[in-house]
Amino acid sequence: MEKLITDVAIIGAGPAGMFAVFECGMLKISCVLIDSLSEAGGQCAALYPEKPIYDIPGHPGIEAGELINQLEVQIAPFAAPRLFGRCVTALQGEKGDFTLTTDAGDEISAKAVIVAAGAGAFGPNRPPLEGLAAYEASGAVQYYVKRKEALRGKRVVIAGGGDSAVDWALALNGVAASIAVVHRRPKFRAAPESAAQLDAAAARGEIEMVIPYQLHGLQGEGGALTGVEVADLDGGIKRLEADVLLPFFGLAMELGPLAEWGFDLERHHVRATPATMETTIPGVFAIGDIATYPGKLKLILQGFAEAAVAAHAIHPIVYPDKALHFEYSTSKGVPA
Repeated sequence: MEKLITDVAIIGAGPAGMFAVFECGMLKISCVLIDSLSEAGGQCAALYPEKPIYDIPGHPGIEAGELINQLEVQIAPFAAPRLFGRCVTALQGEKGDFTLTTDAGDEISAKAVIVAAGAGAFGPNRPPLEGLAAYEASGAVQYYVKRKEALRGKRVVIAGGGDSAVDWALALNGVAASIAVVHRRPKFRAAPESAAQLDAAAARGEIEMVIPYQLHGLQGEGGALTGVEVADLDGGIKRLEADVLLPFFGLAMELGPLAEWGFDLERHHVRATPATMETTIPGVFAIGDIATYPGKLKLILQGFAEAAVAAHAIHPIVYPDKALHFEYSTSKGVPA
């Protein structure tokens, strides 16, 4: 149990929350990071550390885990305390004088709060397949890929039509013994360039496209997978040889106690004013995937920009009698 006094309590230690430490630190605003996970990085660290990301400025391609490593280096000078493996259960007080409590009994006093909780408490949307639990327990059915090498030489079936399905099909090409992608329609909900690369790999015979089909059943014994049954729209059944099934049907979001704090919510997202990232609760700001407003894009780089906006909006709360004169990092440097 900890008792901490800080300028800003940041709920969520994913990329946006981590970068908020940097932006606040550059303005001499102290922070504490709070996260229900045991490590920093959010989904990037917990779900897909080896997944390549292509839209981080200055990095034509960077693995999610390496992005978190670089953020750790960037925020190190500010030495923000961390309360990990904890959930914030209550928020009391008002702008300039908040008290947060966690399920571990911690008490954090803060002048402002940044909610960077990503998808909230997240878990995979599981396919309704008989005997699924046994295959999950053995690792034959996986919802996240933490190490590509663990799938080397395996016969892999990927189900889904979004970015995760397409990105992992491409990333595992040349690693897995075979890859089959199951989707119920020809069009994928993925970045156009990635979808084009998938089509090209299929045309070269490197990836099998199983369309239009959906998952129907699992074959094997004792949690060891030997095949995946898929069904077409007319009920016709086809068997795919498989050692591993990767179903990518998105994450189930659960805001938990945050949903009871009085935010203006829209489909499990917190409404924020884009000019400041402040929510309908004065002194509480939302950034990253959990925040929504007209024109919002769910991109890590936009979460980074929102962190900067929120930090500057918080400055007058922390320093009400001090004018903020904007300076570029190239001229002011990083505080020692």
